[in-house]
Amino acid sequence: MPMSSSGTRVLTLAFAPALAASLFATPSLANDYYAGKTIELLVGAPPGGGYDIYARTVARHFGRHIPGNPTIVVKNMPGAGSAKAAQYIQGIAPKDGTSLAGVMPGAIMGPLLDDRTAPMFDPTKVRYIGTANSGTRVCTTMKGSKIASFADAQKVKAKFGGSSPNDSTYEYGYLHKHTSGAIFDIVAGYRGTAEMALAMERGEIDGLCGWDWSSFKSQKPEWLRDGKANVLLQASVDPNPELTKMGVPTVFQFIKDEEARKVVELVISQTVFHRSYIAPPETPPAQIEVLRKAFDATMADKEFLADAERTRVDIEPLSGAKVQEVVAKLYAAPPAIVERARKAIRPD
Repeated sequence: MPMSSSGTRVLTLAFAPALAASLFATPSLANDYYAGKTIELLVGAPPGGGYDIYARTVARHFGRHIPGNPTIVVKNMPGAGSAKAAQYIQGIAPKDGTSLAGVMPGAIMGPLLDDRTAPMFDPTKVRYIGTANSGTRVCTTMKGSKIASFADAQKVKAKFGGSSPNDSTYEYGYLHKHTSGAIFDIVAGYRGTAEMALAMERGEIDGLCGWDWSSFKSQKPEWLRDGKANVLLQASVDPNPELTKMGVPTVFQFIKDEEARKVVELVISQTVFHRSYIAPPETPPAQIEVLRKAFDATMADKEFLADAERTRVDIEPLSGAKVQEVVAKLYAAPPAIVERARKAIRPD
């Protein structure tokens, strides 16, 4: 028998609570997922360096933009130019959206430019939440050094500090040596730019390359303020306006060979994702979406930007989806250029 219109209304009313619950279940779960949770943010660098400063600045504001307002706990996991933290995120960390890592670009480029790291970490599989800065790296010496310009570095032998493979201070030193004619001796083994800056002040080394310009300014503002440093060279895809105004030449002014130029472009293109934050490959898409939106909101947050200015860190963000796309393109580079780049960033 057909149901009357009044019967239909009764049936509809009877199922209305269940229907409403089903309609609103997903947003409610999304909003509640991070409530009471802690997100562990690993920093693939030692305390006190530029990557640590950035991560802690981001962490102070990131949680406010995630529904449920989770606590963000920052921990340092230095080692192998952030490769240790990257490998942990891919293979060991919880895959539920509560583990992130801030890694150096060298860790992301490492498997492309160093066959030994490829089996342990696949940068095309991890999920990128975003990058806080698209940066520029510099070569620098102290005033009074025998190396006052990059032209001097092409004529006078000098000791330049470095950390380890996958770290920019190590790789950029060799890159400039092999493509721009610098005659550096790279003294490796330092635990970050803070330690290398101290070595420069003590006269143990003449300088270093691959220092992030933003980190330089936040770590050693007095060097600029008091005119204690020579900035020899800037390396980035596009010239940095501040450094250009200071008269600092770009790396491309010292490269004559077109193939060497392509090698340098490949290596320094990593500065596009200068301060990247990654999540495990298996992190659920819903959590990736929440984290990416929260990261983008943090980068536009006035309180965060004011904090970044106080901390003297530059903010030039890129979305997680865009970083994912850039990394995929880099890993599709021509094999001949990749092979020459591998040789350019390592000892002879």
